[in-house]
This record gives sequence, structure tokens and C-alpha cells, in this order.
Amino acid sequence: MAVPNYTYLKLKMSGPNGVITIESTYEQAYDCDVECIEYAEALVEAETLIVNLDQLGSEAPDSKCRVGTFKPAEAIKLVSVDPACPDDRALRISTTLDIK
Repeated sequence: MAVPNYTYLKLKMSGPNGVITIESTYEQAYDCDVECIEYAEALVEAETLIVNLDQLGSEAPDSKCRVGTFKPAEAIKLVSVDPACPDDRALRISTTLDIK
């Protein structure tokens, strides 16, 4: 039941004690339009991203299909990355590596 007047940037509606008038400025109207345009552009970009991700997902190879296999060395030793915290992180290094 509101009546907008875009020329004068006013919105009038009936209220419990009479007519309610909401006024604005051209600067506020411009800022609102800019915000709406940015929001619409963000929605379009998000929809485009979703479509692109769906296409990439359908083109991705099946993760169950393995080309080769990785076999770790039989003789390995754990080398601590941080000597102050030996149990925190460690590297697995083959014991058969050359000194070179």
C-alpha cells in the first residue's frame, strides 16, 4: 500500500496515526543503485563459477583409477624435523641412500 515518487525521492504509506513519508537524497539513491548493481554482478559471477566447477567436476578423471603405484623403500628411518620436539614431525628417509 506504499506509493513511491521517484522524482522527489519520497515514499508515502498509510500508518496508524496518518501518512508516513520517507525521504531520501540523490546521493543515497545513487549509492543504493551502485550497491544493487554490485550485488547483481556478484550473483552472476557466483553462478558462472558454479557452472564452471560443475563442468570441471564432470571432466575430472575417476579418483579410483590409478595409473601407477608408489612403493616406499623397505628400509627406512625416521628423522625428526625439529630436534626440540622429536615426536611432533618426522621425515621418512631410506637407509639405502648413497652419501652423494
